[in-house]
Amino acid sequence: MYDGSSTAHLVEALRTALNRYSVGEKLPSSRALVRQYEVSPVTVARAIAALVAEGLVTSRPGAGVFKANRAERGVPGDVSWQEVALSADAGARGVDAAGVLATLTAPPAEVVDLNGGYLHTSLQPERALAAALARAGRRPGAWSRPPVEGLPELRSWFARDIGGSLDGGDVLVTAGGQTALTTALRALAVPGAPVLVESPTYPGLLAVARAAGLRPVPVPVDADGVRTDLLADAFAATRARLFVCQPLFQNPTGTVLAPVRRAEVVRIAHTAGAFVVEDDFARRLVHADAPPLPPPLAADDPDGVVVHVRSLTKVTSPSLRIGALTARGPALERLRATQIVDSFFVPRPLQETALELVGSPAWARHLRTLAVALRDRRTALLGALADLRPQWTPYGGYHLWLRLPDGTDEQAVVAAALREGVAVTPGGSYFTAEAPGPYLRLSYVSTAHPEDGGHRLRRALR
Repeated sequence: MYDGSSTAHLVEALRTALNRYSVGEKLPSSRALVRQYEVSPVTVARAIAALVAEGLVTSRPGAGVFKANRAERGVPGDVSWQEVALSADAGARGVDAAGVLATLTAPPAEVVDLNGGYLHTSLQPERALAAALARAGRRPGAWSRPPVEGLPELRSWFARDIGGSLDGGDVLVTAGGQTALTTALRALAVPGAPVLVESPTYPGLLAVARAAGLRPVPVPVDADGVRTDLLADAFAATRARLFVCQPLFQNPTGTVLAPVRRAEVVRIAHTAGAFVVEDDFARRLVHADAPPLPPPLAADDPDGVVVHVRSLTKVTSPSLRIGALTARGPALERLRATQIVDSFFVPRPLQETALELVGSPAWARHLRTLAVALRDRRTALLGALADLRPQWTPYGGYHLWLRLPDGTDEQAVVAAALREGVAVTPGGSYFTAEAPGPYLRLSYVSTAHPEDGGHRLRRALR
């Protein structure tokens, strides 16, 4: 008698049992499988769905489940010709997702994840999301086609959330922050052009820029954010028309752009005839002990220099891929046209769910709870690291930027950490070229116990 209860175990048992069936033969009923394997009806339904997805069985409503006739795979074809075809323009439009995949790949269950970039399930507002999704599905027209720019109510909410004199007409709803960055870079720069980026910076930005055929040019960051003296020099040397930055809780350093530099960034770009793409990804990841936050650059920019990007994904769930692009003037129409060509529009049920979520009392409660949890997890990880101190202690975001001693092989450290049961991110992928030294980025949101990962990392570094 089978005594397991998980879907995975039942799927494996049914795969084995199928060897005794002929093609087209009917499997026992769901009720019989519940009794035979002593599992719940939900587990049986999920196992059958998994077997249907694998092509092992077919399900006929009202008739039952039957063993499928799986066609034998033919002789593999010769795809070697693709190597030539794909390399024809690789120099102009290479796509390297390694830096992004490093933070998207989930480690084994026994490994503490200090690598990921999304909230652990214990931090996600799952009940509020489920309730919002259910209410959204009952909204009139929830499954009809939305306006290509996004639902007017959601656009207006984003405009109010950003602040300043923006209104809903300045906002495009996007499928998350990464999509918004992709649209901005493709719309505002031509292939082969330079694009100024902070150094170090988010690997996903570098991947997007290179995939669009752009040439990332680094501008160093210090404790006060991007160095504006070097930013002016970079604009003069490259004649770039685009600078991408994260003024608030920069990834990976956690720095905040100093007040004296905020107006300078916009002024320098305006003088150069360039746009500033402000990636405001971490504004709702503020910690409970943070001082008052500065407003977005876009809120103080009447001249349309700043193109603003923000997202609900980081603060809720990786599956709520809802973001916004904000711009003034002709740039907005260029962004709109690029987004329409790429993806038409963002699915309406997701937009309706986002509206239900941010309009509910649960939204403010979630933000307050999350702020406390982020502060506590950052503090716990810092305590576990002891003398391994980051360059700067952040008051928002979800990561620490750790400088290793000169001469340290950061890849060897990453491997040693994994052997100790903790996944960390090497710093090299955050630089456009050779890194000035060895670094690690440590995330404290993707695991329930970041302090455990900190202890394991210390053991790996002994």
